[in-house]
Amino acid sequence: MKLIKSLTKITIFSLTSFIIFYIGINIYALITPKLNITNNGTYYLYDNQDNLVYQGSSTSSWVNIEDIDEKLINAVISVEDRKFYNHKGFDILRIGKAMLSNIKSKRIVQGASTITQQLVKNLYLDFDKTWKRKIEEAFLTIIAEIQYNKDDILEAYLNTINYGNGNYGVSNASSYYFNKEPKDLSLEEAIILAGIPKSPNRFNPVSNKEASLTRAKVVAKALYDNNYIDEDTYNNLDFENVYIYGKSNEANLQMLMYYQDAVYKELENLGINRNILETGGLKIYTNLDMNKQSSLEKNILNNMQDVPDLQVSSVIVDPETGKIEALTGGIDYGKSQYNRATESKRQVGSTMKPFLYYSALENNLVASSKFKSEYTIFNINNKESYSPTNFNDKYANKEITMAAAIAFSDNVFAVKTNLFLGTNILVDTAKRAGIKENLDPIPSLALGTGAINILDYATGYATLASGGYKKDLYLIRKIEDPNGNIIYVKDENKSLVLNPNYVYILNELLANTTSSAFRDYTTATARVIAGKLSRKYAIKTGTTATDYWTVGYNKDDLMLVWIGYDDNREFTESYSYITKNIWADTMEEIENGLEDNWYETPSNVFGIILDAVTGEPTNDSSRAIVYYYLKGSEPNLKETYVNKEKDEE
Repeated sequence: MKLIKSLTKITIFSLTSFIIFYIGINIYALITPKLNITNNGTYYLYDNQDNLVYQGSSTSSWVNIEDIDEKLINAVISVEDRKFYNHKGFDILRIGKAMLSNIKSKRIVQGASTITQQLVKNLYLDFDKTWKRKIEEAFLTIIAEIQYNKDDILEAYLNTINYGNGNYGVSNASSYYFNKEPKDLSLEEAIILAGIPKSPNRFNPVSNKEASLTRAKVVAKALYDNNYIDEDTYNNLDFENVYIYGKSNEANLQMLMYYQDAVYKELENLGINRNILETGGLKIYTNLDMNKQSSLEKNILNNMQDVPDLQVSSVIVDPETGKIEALTGGIDYGKSQYNRATESKRQVGSTMKPFLYYSALENNLVASSKFKSEYTIFNINNKESYSPTNFNDKYANKEITMAAAIAFSDNVFAVKTNLFLGTNILVDTAKRAGIKENLDPIPSLALGTGAINILDYATGYATLASGGYKKDLYLIRKIEDPNGNIIYVKDENKSLVLNPNYVYILNELLANTTSSAFRDYTTATARVIAGKLSRKYAIKTGTTATDYWTVGYNKDDLMLVWIGYDDNREFTESYSYITKNIWADTMEEIENGLEDNWYETPSNVFGIILDAVTGEPTNDSSRAIVYYYLKGSEPNLKETYVNKEKDEE
């Protein structure tokens, strides 16, 4: 009897609590402003001219549910939430089944989110799997179901869901994948589209058609099981012959999304999370230069034809300010969303040598300092030996100058320099210049055996290109909220970390990599692109078994280009010309119309005309170059001085 009374009390209490909660939440939903489910995660990206170049799930592409093909609606409901029109935001039976499956498997193998739950999660919540987030999701789901009818919720869902490759909403996705309006989709196209949101990167038909079609068959089976299509229609579906358009009607650059993704990552680093970004309607003003981005993409595509699987990463920076003006993290965002510019680290090869030779200049070596270039076995700490080789095993077998070693990219000379200075010196210089990667102080670091991210690396090179000033590289210059209030402005800052005199001398040495004066056991490493260049640049190339680089700059622009295979496959043939041509073609195009903006010679630096390879006086003008020295460090030679001020008395 007591047990019956207790159960009765518990039942009455629970029922009363539920009624009070239900009435309370209905009153709350009715008296509070409606949830904004038409925001569709809008955020706006502007370029450096304040032109709108990208809208995350643009409201201008919103489509009324009446203008969405019924085939797509049926496919979405079948595969995502077949009881959508019958529940109040939660499918209790489905939740129970999912819990049992997950308990049996001892891991999460099934989810039970309804369309309403997915909508509020996408618009208002982050994706943390915490009880707090689950409670918030449940609360907002109930509110949405009270404030809106089912068609409103479904319309909002279809206009806000992520369909991959930067496409939010069914209008953008239909246009991108099939070049059609949502009302004009075929049954097969509607089924393919309905399958994408489960995993947008995995199931979109541009980057992974096979997985997309496998997913489409799951959607088709759900349509059949829910009696939206008959058996004959189901058995005669033809996915293989569906034409995938795969292009955007907006800024039609297949690499532009890598820049956008890099912006997204910078937002996260600034503390602006997914919740704020995708629900706040933020206006994000970037440093994107569309002319430079277009030129970069065009020249990558022109120079990377007929090289399957080869990938690219490149960045263009204003060295004076640190603004990242163009970027790509791959050759085709539609096929691979992995952003090599922000995520990968690659061996940098001989492009590490400028930091080595700056160290040498700072430690009392000069442009005409000499080491012998010959095959050498180095004994390291009397425990191990190290024998670096030059490209194609070519050696001068005589003493050459630092100037020649830079132009020829002589590896033996570089290792001798690194050991002469002490291997910690190069690591210290790289850090001072702004490279964050922890580099090992080993002899081979001079040859670029360390793996560095391209943006991290660009920070160090920007220090050289700006005359010794370290600064942050950045994509975002300003952020405004939907009301135009400024919530973030980039504070440009820089600090002098390298000696401008030595940086100038180094930059002059790097300008020799295209010079015909350097001819001996080999030729200057960038000589092959000299004919393309109309102005003076500091250039350094780098080659490893798996990575090719070209880096170069003047006062106006710094550009880095890398190519390689994602699986670190070794090159079967030399593709080093690719990075050189991409770099030369792009730099010449973006600098067209600008003056030749080279660096002004510091007052206490002057030049002497000497033989390019030997550093001795010469009467052969075809082999003569200008060696630059800090006053007081010049060799004791009676030669013609260039840019020399009148000696002080």
